[in-house]
Amino acid sequence: MENIDAIQINFNQDSVFVLNLSLAFLMFAVALDIKLEDFKNVLRNPKLPLIGLISQLILLPLLTLGLILLFDPPASLALGMVLIGVCPGGNISNYAVYLAKANTALSVMLTSINTIGAVILTPFAFVFWASFLSKTAILAKEIAVNPWQMIQVIFVIIIIPLLVGMYLNHNYPQFVQKIEKFMRRSSMFLFLSFVIAGIATNFQNIIDFVGLVFVIVLVYNTAAFIQGYLFAKVCRLSEYNARAIAIETGIQNTGLALILIFNFFDGRGGMALIAAWWGIWHVISSFALATYWGKHPVEKEI
Repeated sequence: MENIDAIQINFNQDSVFVLNLSLAFLMFAVALDIKLEDFKNVLRNPKLPLIGLISQLILLPLLTLGLILLFDPPASLALGMVLIGVCPGGNISNYAVYLAKANTALSVMLTSINTIGAVILTPFAFVFWASFLSKTAILAKEIAVNPWQMIQVIFVIIIIPLLVGMYLNHNYPQFVQKIEKFMRRSSMFLFLSFVIAGIATNFQNIIDFVGLVFVIVLVYNTAAFIQGYLFAKVCRLSEYNARAIAIETGIQNTGLALILIFNFFDGRGGMALIAAWWGIWHVISSFALATYWGKHPVEKEI
């Protein structure tokens, strides 16, 4: 497994451009369902999003470091885990929370805040938490991580599509209602097609290292769900809200992680493999959890 740090994923600049475009398109589709009222709700009951943000921005990176100590993975896998831990919530979290019959409005708030905040938080959080990993020092010297360049990329692929989508939603709601379903389906199809194509072109690397990556992602993702749920319960939140925070904590924007890996880390194999498999696995795990919770609904809070 020590050779995983030297793996270079088969990827070129055209592929990076397509990946950037796919994520921007996905962000635009998500933004069509985000309204200004979602942010106003934060001011009315700030305790809920605050607990969710603490779970995602502080406790999840700490959990990540703990699991890295437990598994002692190769350096590139460790860096990939840190990058996943500091990325904002994934785009499917809102739908998974809806299926779980939990607080969808809270999920939308957290996704929105984290996505916008990712412009600043993700680059600097990655540099900060990765600094605690001494084993990645040699790898870090080979790869110069410039937070400001990350900010520029995140701004283009997340903030601009997000603002355009929210603008259309606010000013042309009837038009958005007509195109929203199509945009969601087509953007998800485009992104998944890209992921599948990437897996196909790097199939041998995946076969060689899938065992270790699968176990790490399985434990990491499960622990993230549990951590979010238990923290919400410790903070005395209801089941309705705890389920939402659990799902938000366990689903990460692996599209953004892959963008950063191929733009700033030369497609470093361990990082790309763990981000790609996380993107596949958290869809399976979140919908399985959401389906189970959906069959055991709780009282909805007003």
